[in-house]
Amino acid sequence: MQKIYGSAAEALDGLVFDGMTIAAGGFGLCGIPELLIDALVESGVKDLTIASNNCGVDGFGLGKLLDTKQIKKMISSYVGENAEFMRQYLSGELELEFNPQGTLAERMRAAGAGIPGFYTKTGVGTQIAEGKEHKDFNGETYILETGLFMDLSIVKAWKADETGNLVFRKTARNFNPPAATCGKVCIVEVEEIVPNGSLDPDHIHLPGIYVNRIIQGEHEKRIEKVTTRPRETAAE
Repeated sequence: MQKIYGSAAEALDGLVFDGMTIAAGGFGLCGIPELLIDALVESGVKDLTIASNNCGVDGFGLGKLLDTKQIKKMISSYVGENAEFMRQYLSGELELEFNPQGTLAERMRAAGAGIPGFYTKTGVGTQIAEGKEHKDFNGETYILETGLFMDLSIVKAWKADETGNLVFRKTARNFNPPAATCGKVCIVEVEEIVPNGSLDPDHIHLPGIYVNRIIQGEHEKRIEKVTTRPRETAAE
């Protein structure tokens, strides 16, 4: 199967439709599929439900889809760096489903493994547990969380071979592996595509069986929040 496509727009061709659900990898601005996000903006697809740890920042990452009001609902763990997100949510323009970070990752991973639901103690006794099934195990209360089965996964990796075996770079690994597994179709953007057989099997983080389409491109790699200190000068 030919998995390599010439551009993000080509890779998305035939897959996007209004009202679809998308799992997006990344954490903050680290390891986000920025080229595929840009292509989604250009596609004009709307009423999206997106599951991602956060929604980018104003004007970058998933924040671009907020600016164009293409997102109907976010399933997220953290939204604190995006003023437009706050504005849309408080004005009733955007739906929000908060998930504890580990629960969100496990909901993606569970769906990728074909598991429709699991019990967890996280969130018991909080608003997270409202409306969910409660069950006792060994004297402890757990709540039922469902797997996130999505229409499409968009993720960012460092390297891929021609069959889609993936290597992620350091912390850019974050939500990308579980996000990649839970979509009916997975598109990955990478910095480098290498020949088959050139990746050490022990260094592959996600096998190509999960990957349907691959693109290679240049990435901005913007820093989400720059923190500096004054330059130290040598004592005279």
